[in-house]
Amino acid sequence: MTGRLGLAIDTGFGDKDFLVFPPPSDWDFGATRGWHFLCAWILVLSACAYCLYLLLSGRLLRMLWPARTELTFASLGRELSQHLRLRRAQGEVARRYNLLQKLSYLVVIFGLIPLIIVSGLTMSNSVTTAFPYLFTLFGGRQSARSVHFIAAMLLLAFILVHVFQVFVAGFFNMMRSMVTGRFAVEREEST
Repeated sequence: MTGRLGLAIDTGFGDKDFLVFPPPSDWDFGATRGWHFLCAWILVLSACAYCLYLLLSGRLLRMLWPARTELTFASLGRELSQHLRLRRAQGEVARRYNLLQKLSYLVVIFGLIPLIIVSGLTMSNSVTTAFPYLFTLFGGRQSARSVHFIAAMLLLAFILVHVFQVFVAGFFNMMRSMVTGRFAVEREEST
């Protein structure tokens, strides 16, 4: 191997890991695992706090739960069409979450984040000893690892789409509203 495309490292268990970029000689893989666990606990605690806030404040039903009139194929098609053409909402509609936003937030809050947490816990020997049904639920550690990775990549895609949408919706107006809470509504264009 020339090392131009990456580096294969023997894991000591009869297999090799392929790294695109070789790690620095003083790299401490144990420390990266510790940082991963620290960030995981931050995710768990903040997700629990946010879910409590959503439930206790009534924001879940008031702002995130789709209305019955929104849950139609016509409404979904209209929203998809607007998003694919990169048309931003105007007027008072811009102040509310649209159907795609509501559905994606609900999937992330009540689907992806719990899936990441539970699949991560399933990879822990001590957790699966205390809760063996987790091991059975995912069909083993390797399946849990795959689910954990796929869910993390979907969460990353969600974040990247959000950053892109901030630019589509108007960067300065969106950033000002995130920092100060003041959102300027554009007048609707007559068509």
